[in-house]
Amino acid sequence: MAEGADKTEKATPKRREEARKKGQIAKSADLSGSVILLAGLFTLGLTGPSTAQRLGDSLTQALQAGAGKDPVTITTVGDLMLGSGKTVGLCLAPVVGASALAAIVVSLAQVGIKPKPGALKPDPKRLNPATGFKNIFGKSSLVELGKNLLKVGIVATVVLSALLPHLTDYAAMVGMTPFQLGGAMAANVKALAMRACFAYLLIGVVDYAYQRYRHEKSLRMDKQEVKEEMKQQDLPAEVRGAIRRRQREAARARMMAAVPDADVIVTNPTHYSVALKYDGHSAAPEVVAKGQDLIALRIREIAAEHDVPIVPDPPLARSLHATVEVGQQIPEELFQAVAQILAYVYRVAGRRRLASA
Repeated sequence: MAEGADKTEKATPKRREEARKKGQIAKSADLSGSVILLAGLFTLGLTGPSTAQRLGDSLTQALQAGAGKDPVTITTVGDLMLGSGKTVGLCLAPVVGASALAAIVVSLAQVGIKPKPGALKPDPKRLNPATGFKNIFGKSSLVELGKNLLKVGIVATVVLSALLPHLTDYAAMVGMTPFQLGGAMAANVKALAMRACFAYLLIGVVDYAYQRYRHEKSLRMDKQEVKEEMKQQDLPAEVRGAIRRRQREAARARMMAAVPDADVIVTNPTHYSVALKYDGHSAAPEVVAKGQDLIALRIREIAAEHDVPIVPDPPLARSLHATVEVGQQIPEELFQAVAQILAYVYRVAGRRRLASA
């Protein structure tokens, strides 16, 4: 809570640009879907009569060809299917084209014209089974499920409020000719579909506003971050690079200094090393150091010098290295695996104390 409360400043243009390069942009799938659906329904309403006429003529020609004297061969069947497919394609082309154009327009309206290469860059964290399990069964998935049920309920309520008062009118349609019944039902279905679509559009607008709010909140900065960024903007690129390099070196030195106080080092055993510490008061163990290849080797060397237990566990080491940053507590889905390792380390340490006594 304290960390989130400190981030009270709006994101700077640089922070926004960095987030955009990573593909972090506010976008609502509900707004896009509602606009596409509305464009398709509107186009279908405009082209509906001509589409019905064209499909009727195609069906009539097919029946007449079937009743003709020409023998049924592969050629005649192929010509019939080709003609029917062409007719269906011409009927669907306006709706598909309008929907595709609406998809492009609403996407550009939300995210702009600039490309987002970061969204297409492979991210190993997305392949982590633990993270995927958390996304499916975690708190956020329950929130999304609740939102989807609420959206379905709103749309269903709008449709039923328009449908139920006219049930007696539908009963009066008994005895109509097929053409009269078809025209009346088409008008009613169109009215219901437009009501549902506008309700979905309203949900999409609200969801887009919520996504913008969440995005802006995630980009917030604290005052120190804003000051540091303003300082770096006034410096040459070479100086900024040197400062970032020294900051990385200082962060690495602080990380290595925390290794002797760790409770255990979880390794791959050669490619990854993750140092864990649990003080007994925090909610979960904390990652105090982690590294790959040469840094991982240095972590193991320091641990060996200070008698910190080193436990090989490749799956856990990879998961910790990919999902947890230095200074953060481990996620809930890794509690059991880490608890087993800590229990093993504590047992071994207890036996050594007894043996030395």
